[in-house]
Amino acid sequence: MQYMLMIYGDESGMANMTQKDGEQMSAAYAVYTQALLKAGAMVGGDRLHSSADASTVRVSGGKTKVLNGPYSESKEQLGGYYIIEAKDLDEAIAWAAKCPGAQTGTMEVRPVWKVTM
Repeated sequence: MQYMLMIYGDESGMANMTQKDGEQMSAAYAVYTQALLKAGAMVGGDRLHSSADASTVRVSGGKTKVLNGPYSESKEQLGGYYIIEAKDLDEAIAWAAKCPGAQTGTMEVRPVWKVTM
């Protein structure tokens, strides 16, 4: 079954990060991604641009409203995601716990509801 591992963190902390801290974080993510690939668990994933670059779209009464920014304001923003193949939720949670994002923020694990047409 596929799971999405969503990486939430405080973007303001990222903005104040030193170059050395940024390089260490990138290296940790590279190691984690390689571990997922080696295990055959990685389906996809990417880092997201800042939530300031987000657009929120809502259609009401046939009119489309577009707002700048994320849907809700919070201390932590969605910064990236992985889609993995795991045998069950326990295995997906174990992968989430190994993600560098779990050390500095919050990981959300959610099963992917595959749409078939």
